[in-house]
Amino acid sequence: MRTRRVLFVTYPGMHSLDLTGPLEVFVNANDYAPAGLRSPAYDVATGSLGGLPVRTSSGLQITPDVDLATVADLDMLVVPGGLQGGLPDPPVIEWLRRHGSRARQLVSVCTGTFLLAEAGLLAGRRVTTHWAKCEQLAAEYPDLHVLPEPIFVREGAVATSGGVTAGIDLALALVEEDCGRDTALAVARDMVMFLRRPGDQSQFSVQLATQMAQRRPVRDVQQWIAEHPEADLSLAALARRASMSPRHFTRAFSAEVGMSLDAMWSGCASKRRGVGSRTPGTASKRPPAPADTAHPRRCAAHSSVRSASARPSTGAGSSRCTHSG
Repeated sequence: MRTRRVLFVTYPGMHSLDLTGPLEVFVNANDYAPAGLRSPAYDVATGSLGGLPVRTSSGLQITPDVDLATVADLDMLVVPGGLQGGLPDPPVIEWLRRHGSRARQLVSVCTGTFLLAEAGLLAGRRVTTHWAKCEQLAAEYPDLHVLPEPIFVREGAVATSGGVTAGIDLALALVEEDCGRDTALAVARDMVMFLRRPGDQSQFSVQLATQMAQRRPVRDVQQWIAEHPEADLSLAALARRASMSPRHFTRAFSAEVGMSLDAMWSGCASKRRGVGSRTPGTASKRPPAPADTAHPRRCAAHSSVRSASARPSTGAGSSRCTHSG
C-alpha cells in the first residue's frame, strides 16, 4: 500500500471535533499499520485559503499546514461541518467546486455535506448529515437522497457521515478498508472507543431517546442495560438488580425514565448493532409486558426524510437551527 495523501479543509466557524476526531484516527493508523508497509499509511495535512489561521466555532484557533491554492494531487479530501448548516465564504465553495472532483475520495463530516452539495459534488447520491439537519439538506438540495438515520453512508468514491462523532466511525471504516481490521481495532482501542459502530447503525440510541433516572437503583439498572445489551434483560432479572418487586420496578422505571420497559425493548432492540445485536433466530429473554406497563412510545422522536424530494413538514427544516457541525 502506498501512502495516501489526506487533506482536511479548514475554514472559520467549522466544528473543531469534526476535524480533530477523524484526523486523529488517520494519524494513529500510521502507528498500528501492518509491519510490512515501507512508508506511512497516511500523509495527513490541513489546509485553508491563503494558509491563514482559522478560528473554530468553539473559539479554538487552528494554524493549517498548507495553502489550499498549492494543493495538487489528493487521495482523500475531508470537509468538516460547522456554521449551523450554513456555508462558509464563497471562495471556499469555489475551491471545492474546482478541486473536489480531482480527489480520489470525497469525505464529509456532519454538516460538511452541505459544502459538498453546494459545490455540486453530490448530485443524485445517497448521503447523510447531522440528524437535525437532514430535512434542511433535503429541502435545499432536492437532487440528493438524504438518509437521516445511518451514522455514515458510502456510495462509490463519496462518503458522508452523521453528527459530529460519527465522523470518527467513518474514519475507522476507511482505515479498515485501507489497512485491515486489526489496524482499525487497534486505533479504536488506543482512542478508547466504546464500540466501532457499523455505518448502518442509527444516529439515535436508547440513551439519547430517554432521560436518566433520578433514583439511584433505577439509574444503576438503566446504565447496566446500556453496558450489557446481550445480558438477561427480563423484567424479573432487572427488578432483582434494583432490589424491587417487578410491579414496583415497572412503574418506577416508566416514571423516572419517561419510557416504559416494553417501549425500550420493542422500539430500540431492532436498532442495536454490533455487540448489542441478537443473533437471528435466538429467542429473546424478554417476557411479555406486564399488564400495568405504560403504552410504548417511539424510541426516537425524529421525522424520517423519505427522499430528497420530500419537503419539511415544519418550518424547522428550512431554518438555521442551533446545532453545529
